[in-house]
Amino acid sequence: MGIFEIFNLLFFPVIFLFPLSFGIVIIKKIIFWLYLWQLKEYHIGRFIDHFRTAKGKELLMSKINFLKIIVLFMLIYSGIIPDNPPYDAWLFLFIFSFIVLFIIYLAEAVKAVKDFCQKNFRKPVFTKKILFLFVILIAIAASFPLFLFINNLELLIWLIVFDLVIPLIVSIIVLFFQPLTFLGRNWIIKKAKKKRTQFKNLLVVGITGSYGKTSTKEFLAAILSEKFNVLKTKKHQNSEAGISQSILKDLKPEHEIFVVEMGAYNLKGIKLLCDIVKPKIGVLTGINEQHMATFGSLGNIIKAKYELIESLPENGIAFFNARNKYCLGLYNQTKIKKFLYGKEAKFFGEENILGAVAAAKELGMTDEEISLAAGKIENRFGGIVLKEGINDLKIIDATYSANPDGVIAHLEYLKTFPGQKVIVMPCLVELGPASKEVHQRLGKKIGEVCAPVKEPNGSNGTHLGLAIITTKDRFKELKGGFIEGGGKEGNILFIEDPEEIFEKIISFSGPNDIILLESRVPNNLVKKLLNENI
Repeated sequence: MGIFEIFNLLFFPVIFLFPLSFGIVIIKKIIFWLYLWQLKEYHIGRFIDHFRTAKGKELLMSKINFLKIIVLFMLIYSGIIPDNPPYDAWLFLFIFSFIVLFIIYLAEAVKAVKDFCQKNFRKPVFTKKILFLFVILIAIAASFPLFLFINNLELLIWLIVFDLVIPLIVSIIVLFFQPLTFLGRNWIIKKAKKKRTQFKNLLVVGITGSYGKTSTKEFLAAILSEKFNVLKTKKHQNSEAGISQSILKDLKPEHEIFVVEMGAYNLKGIKLLCDIVKPKIGVLTGINEQHMATFGSLGNIIKAKYELIESLPENGIAFFNARNKYCLGLYNQTKIKKFLYGKEAKFFGEENILGAVAAAKELGMTDEEISLAAGKIENRFGGIVLKEGINDLKIIDATYSANPDGVIAHLEYLKTFPGQKVIVMPCLVELGPASKEVHQRLGKKIGEVCAPVKEPNGSNGTHLGLAIITTKDRFKELKGGFIEGGGKEGNILFIEDPEEIFEKIISFSGPNDIILLESRVPNNLVKKLLNENI
């Protein structure tokens, strides 16, 4: 049976399945690129920085895209041949190209459906903004073929082009509507400022830093709630829009204290937040290289975080983390009433509790009230949770976020556990020019945690640690630091596939061994290790 007979046999199912498969692939891509823009908080600097990572580069130059480009040129060439005999050659090339293209899209569609069913599907939170952008993009995708009054060959060519430029199309639509978003944001901010002025007696505590913000906010709100009526910003609600929404939707006359987490990616960002909420108390939890890619330098990060303290009134009160050298420097230059906290912290994250305690004392709470409230706080480690996993493994779930100091602290916590240890983490992002040095430092610390225990006779004993790195951007630097820190060369691995990572952990570990899951590791890996339904 020749290729033409095969094509005729498959013609009708292909005519149905091809547009279905193509549609599923396009919808998945639209959803993913909207997810990425939302993940980067629609910040163009953070979005662009993503493509400096290995994962980002693979998104644009993937093997499947390369294969589609080859098919694209084959289709273009098949349209040129008819001008020169033999005329059957162009038809053969066209049919062959179409079959290859159909197989590609069918395979992509099947994988998309499988990922969706297994809940391994990266999708945004469907806010009103995302839904609006999604509808616009789906309308563009659906109407695109209607504008192509062309033959089948040209239609296929333009469909491939449309597929390849989906990232650009989504980005253009997102950026096109950003002015509307900007106007809407400013309108919300204006309303929030107006409402804030009505609460003359409301005391606002602003909390910022490169790390420890969320933990300190949660601890402080929990402690203050023992005596006061407290409102706190919700999870991920630390931007100007999020904080303004909190004021408009949640702030009530009965609230006495408003605890506000403040985040920013540029200079003047924290100052804008302070203009909205008017804090009287400021807590600076710590400063490091996190988000240097958007700030440009560590100096800019320090200036940005200090905007909180500069925005406090003359009778304001500033709290600084004594365990952070940059905070110590800022403490020394501050003229208003100020306190250091956390110097006596005995375990990682305890400085966040001590900061909350210090602020609560200044607000008039007694030691007894604070002790009672602190006793109700279940997780004192902030940002991590110790869980029971499959095969009696202990799982340290630190998948909320990652920054250099946080990773170091989590590794210190990991050291306190007996048994063999496994660290699973990606390379850190948005560190800018500091990335190489930071990863060398992290690798050395991981190596120290994973180093063999010395036997009484002086020889190396059982090797206690395995490091699995899920992205390759700075794997070289991590490995070099790992070996320098005392880790065994063969015990730091680059593995991307979640299933392979799971199998490696299970083969390496035994009952009561400890696994640290740091930053964004695959969700299905987390679920398998916790023995949850996927």
